[in-house]
Amino acid sequence: MDNDISNFDLNLLKAFDALLDEQSVTAAAKRLNLTQPAVSGMLSRLRDHFDDQLFIRNQRGITPTKRAKELSLPIKQLLNDAKLMMQPVVFEPNQSTAQFRIAASDYAIKTVILPLIQLLRAQAPHIRIAVLDVEPDQIYAQLETGALDFALVTPEQTHESLYSQHLFEEHYICAVHQQHEFAQRHQLTLADFCTQPYVLVSQQGDAFQGIVDQLLATHGLQREVVLSLHSFLVLPELLASTDLFAIMPSRLIPQDAELKVLDIPLAIPTFHKCLVWHAHTHHHAPHQWLRQLIGSIYHDLAK
Repeated sequence: MDNDISNFDLNLLKAFDALLDEQSVTAAAKRLNLTQPAVSGMLSRLRDHFDDQLFIRNQRGITPTKRAKELSLPIKQLLNDAKLMMQPVVFEPNQSTAQFRIAASDYAIKTVILPLIQLLRAQAPHIRIAVLDVEPDQIYAQLETGALDFALVTPEQTHESLYSQHLFEEHYICAVHQQHEFAQRHQLTLADFCTQPYVLVSQQGDAFQGIVDQLLATHGLQREVVLSLHSFLVLPELLASTDLFAIMPSRLIPQDAELKVLDIPLAIPTFHKCLVWHAHTHHHAPHQWLRQLIGSIYHDLAK
């Protein structure tokens, strides 16, 4: 008897199961779509492996031995488990309790996570989402180890080995309280642009210069930044209650905000937001479903 499974042909288990059910070599061969000599050969190999006759010939076919009867349930369970394992995974969102970890900035929380949660509450109310800070230098390692399932980043923050799905392109606008004296204008001149007090959002919250200031410098100009924040989320409320101006992504302006949007007299580059994930989750049904759901938010908006 050989106990090394690496030397065992698992197809022999299918032959065993057919012989057990049919109790006839001929009938088992027909069920397996094999010749009778082929099944007889498989039975011989089974006998060698289990060191037992397994099936004894009788007038009507074959009868299982005591050892064969002992093996019948484990082998049937093994074959059934293998069959289930080979079936496509059916993901039921409305019943799933899956948990996903997504790295997102405050901007991505507002523009992606918020509409995502609204969809999940309607389609998959038991799925849980954990939102973590974006650490650009750690994204690949976190996705590779499973510490993250997804990251919402710009293309510059991703890694060439990661899968990526483009979500949208964003542009900047200038916002100010709707009662400000400049709110009646559609566009500012560069001179007017530079004379106003600004709030600036930077990654650390302690910078008083950004890309806008770099562009102004090419014209020999500068503006006055009086407040630096690390988050965009408070900007609408701040602008609505002060005389400050802000250059901010257009999607952060609430529809009901008491703000006026002005055109910027500078060509500020747009940026792109994408969803990234690692290869080891690429074919996982729950991950596929969530990726499609996130993508649908912006596909529908683009129509």
